[in-house]
Amino acid sequence: MLRAAIVGTGHALPQRVLTNTDLEQMVDTSDEWITTRTGIKQRRIAAEDEYTSVFAVEAARRALEAASVQPQELDLVICATVCPDMTLPSTACLIQAKLKAKRAAAFDLVAACSGFVYALSVADQFIRTQQAKRILIIGAEVLSRYVDYTDRATCIIFGDGAGAAVIADRDDGSGVILSRIQSDGDYADFLYTPGGGTRYPTSYKSIDERLHYIKMRGNELFKVAVKNMCDITQRVLDESKLTAADIDLFIPHQANQRITDAVADRLGLPQDKVYANIDRIGNTSSASIPIALDECVHNGRVKKGDLIVLTSFGAGATWGSAVLRW
Repeated sequence: MLRAAIVGTGHALPQRVLTNTDLEQMVDTSDEWITTRTGIKQRRIAAEDEYTSVFAVEAARRALEAASVQPQELDLVICATVCPDMTLPSTACLIQAKLKAKRAAAFDLVAACSGFVYALSVADQFIRTQQAKRILIIGAEVLSRYVDYTDRATCIIFGDGAGAAVIADRDDGSGVILSRIQSDGDYADFLYTPGGGTRYPTSYKSIDERLHYIKMRGNELFKVAVKNMCDITQRVLDESKLTAADIDLFIPHQANQRITDAVADRLGLPQDKVYANIDRIGNTSSASIPIALDECVHNGRVKKGDLIVLTSFGAGATWGSAVLRW
């Protein structure tokens, strides 16, 4: 049976580092307050002349090189992002042009922090139905453009960057065993950016009212995130006839270290099986899982035959999980 296997990964980050000490000079906060509540020590911030596709293209090139796949061999490019370069065309088309992936269809996918898992699930369907053989999926964000640096509840959390993976059809037992995605729009106002769309189009009024910045109800979001990340992870394990003890590596969305710890504890996963980089990278939304996965590939945390689970939760609300054999 054909499966969608990850055959190459890559990531790209801005050079600028914004530390908690830096934030102490910008807003009423402290390193201790930020670390205690989020686990974050620093995050990467894009320069003024850097935008989402800049990091997406670099991450994609690294993933393609790792996979020994040429851009012209791609059948599909999916860019998961809530920070497109522009309203239209899609950022995926801009990435496709930069890569010269002329054979590929390209589109953006909007699922916030769940974007990469959603993109992997979509790619899996294209592979299983033999509509595509080689797919590039990317999670890329420049969230700093939407962060209100007067709001200490949100400005401490988000960072910029991109992660990418090349997906190919395999029949050797590797690849996605099962993926499940879910959403509930009743939680839409837990994490959202009201301005810039057709409801509140850009205007002097929308700018004055700061509608183009991220708004978040952190306490409520925490509870919903932990519950649904646990539920969806347990669901993919149950449907795959696996248990938490079978997992070699768990890579959750890097939203908040307390969320990661709570999810791992409820699933019965020891810390040595849970990967976290939020202290160095911050919350990069759809980019967080592929960045973490690429780090694991390069630091030896991933070995052939390992059972890996990726789980996410994001605005929408959206959540998802995928179990795969490396």
